[in-house]
Amino acid sequence: MRAIFLVDNGSKRPQATHNLRRVAAALSEQLGETVHAASLLHSNKIPAEEVDGIPAITLGPAAERSAEAGATEIIVLPFFFGPSKALTGYLPERMAALQARFPNVTVRVAQPLVDELGNNDLRLVQLLADNVRAQLPAKGAAKVALVDHGSPIPDVTAVRNRLAGQLSVLLADEVSCVAAASMERRKGDEYRFNEPLLEHLLDTPEFSSGDVVLAMLFLSPGRHAGEGGDIAEICAAAEQRHPRLRVTTTALVGEHAGIVEILHARLQQALDGERFLLELPVLHHDAREAEGVTPPKGA
Repeated sequence: MRAIFLVDNGSKRPQATHNLRRVAAALSEQLGETVHAASLLHSNKIPAEEVDGIPAITLGPAAERSAEAGATEIIVLPFFFGPSKALTGYLPERMAALQARFPNVTVRVAQPLVDELGNNDLRLVQLLADNVRAQLPAKGAAKVALVDHGSPIPDVTAVRNRLAGQLSVLLADEVSCVAAASMERRKGDEYRFNEPLLEHLLDTPEFSSGDVVLAMLFLSPGRHAGEGGDIAEICAAAEQRHPRLRVTTTALVGEHAGIVEILHARLQQALDGERFLLELPVLHHDAREAEGVTPPKGA
C-alpha cells in the first residue's frame, strides 16, 4: 500500500493551499489514484474555515498517519522548481524520523519540476512563454523580467537562469530582451549569484521605461506573489520612481493547466523507478541497530 503526496514548501496564505489542492485533485484524476496535498511547513497554521473547513496538513504528520493506516511506501512529489534545501535537507531528516517509528516504510522523492540532468524538457518554459504572450502589449516591444523569490542555493538560481535563457530563445521575435531577477537575497558576497534584484533591474536604463512584463516564476499565490504581496509593492515603488515605466505581471506558473502534465511525468518516473531525487529504503534490523534506531516489538 502506498500514499502519494504533492508537497510544497508551505504558506500561511489560504490561496496557496487552495492551489495545491486544485493541482493534487487534477493529478489524482489523471493518475487514477489519490494524490494528497501537503506542505512541508506553515500551512497547518491556516484557520480551517479559510480553507473550506478542511484543515491544511503538513507532510510529516500526514505521512505518519498513512503509515499507521498500513502504507509501506511514501511517494513525495515536489511542487518545487529545483532542488531547494527544503527537499535535500529538511525533507530527508523529517522522513528519517518517520522511518524511526515505521522501519518498514520506504520513502521516494520525485524530481522537482526542472530536472537539470534529465531529458531536455521544454514544457515548463513553454508555460512561461504562454503567460508572457498573454500580457504583451498590442503595440511596441516589451522587455521581460523572469523573477523568482531568490535562493541561498546556487543550483536553484541556476534553474531560474536556465529558464531565462530558454525563454529568451522562445520569445526572440516577440520581445526586446529577457533578463532574470530575484525578489530578494541574503546579505553577503556569497549570495551575489542572486543578483540582480528586481528593484535594481527596474532602475536600469533598459528596464526603467516602457512596457515590462514580469514573468512570475512562482507556483502559488502567497505573501510574495499574491495580490498586494512583495512583488506588487516592488513594482509599484519602481513605477513611482520612473513615471514612464509600465509593469505588467503574468499569471503564476502553478496556476497554468499545463503544470499537471509535467508533475504527472515526474511522478510516473518516480513510480517506475526511472528517475527520482532521492530514496530512503527500508532499514534492515542490523542497520537500524547500528544507527541507534530501536525497532518496535515484534520487528
